[in-house]
Amino acid sequence: MVDPLLADASISISDFKKNPSAAIAAAEGFPVAILNRNKPSAYLIPAKAWEALVERLEDAELAAIVRTRSGETPVPISLDDL
Repeated sequence: MVDPLLADASISISDFKKNPSAAIAAAEGFPVAILNRNKPSAYLIPAKAWEALVERLEDAELAAIVRTRSGETPVPISLDDL
């Protein structure tokens, strides 16, 4: 069975252990697949990419909440009542 490689760059776990900072720098802000016996065992992504991913997941969760509530009847209210 062939494991998909979900990154354009890869590094062996042995080389990664030797110099993790060099692997991060060489990735230039893109994900890196960390390989163990030529199979992906982990992915290293930059902090900014992780933050963007988490933000998109949060947006998707909020969108799902909005979709479930779209069938509810709105309650009329005035600003004076607040």
